[in-house]
Amino acid sequence: MVHFVGAGPGATDLITIRGLKLIQNADIIIYAGSLVNPELLKEAGPECRIYNSAHMTLKEVIEVMEDGEKAFLTTVRLHTGDPSLYGAIREQMDELKKRNISFDICPGVSSFSGAAAALQAEYTLPGVSQSVIISRAKGRTEVPEKEELKALAAHQATMVLFLSSALVQDVKQELLEGGYAPDTPAAVVYKATWPEEKVLRTTLDKLPEEMAAAGIRKTALIVVGGVLGESYEKSRLYDASFTTEFRKGKSEP
Repeated sequence: MVHFVGAGPGATDLITIRGLKLIQNADIIIYAGSLVNPELLKEAGPECRIYNSAHMTLKEVIEVMEDGEKAFLTTVRLHTGDPSLYGAIREQMDELKKRNISFDICPGVSSFSGAAAALQAEYTLPGVSQSVIISRAKGRTEVPEKEELKALAAHQATMVLFLSSALVQDVKQELLEGGYAPDTPAAVVYKATWPEEKVLRTTLDKLPEEMAAAGIRKTALIVVGGVLGESYEKSRLYDASFTTEFRKGKSEP
């Protein structure tokens, strides 16, 4: 059996209880060495075989899984954050299906949640934005033309960008061309929830220079949108005059 496990954004106590138990009971762990906190590997048993996938190809990863299955061993494929976001797990699952190897997925806390916590922000504020766009800038990995940042910017929604720190000048240009105002609030969270976490607050037009000054080039999320500002509407859910299934609204005295 192969378990795809979300390791969480960085802090070791932000892995799920299920994920931690899977690590503790694993015979083989293949972890994303460039991103997963290595402290989590201390939870593995003394006989566990550990592989760093940063040095491996897809073929080599699958071969380790296949060898483990033939030996009736349990394999944990440990991905950063939640494996459903930029985890490249589909290609692994398809290869396992071809080989009739059973697998499941243990979700994890994504770094975009960790970034919101670091910013003490709510991504969906009434009157500002009720949508969150999770995307990335076009780099060596292409994005569909209809999903280029310039096109997505037309929605003026909260935007959380993965894998884009090194392309911040392009990010700024595309978002401005797409309709965001230069003074739109922006933030960068470097290594969210890690001990070395760093938070940078600025505006879209100043984003590249502020990131350069802070020395942030990778392992960071870029957040752009009005939810980082001061203006918003209060939720109707807790308005005294608003009736819900559980509470009858009352007129203000």
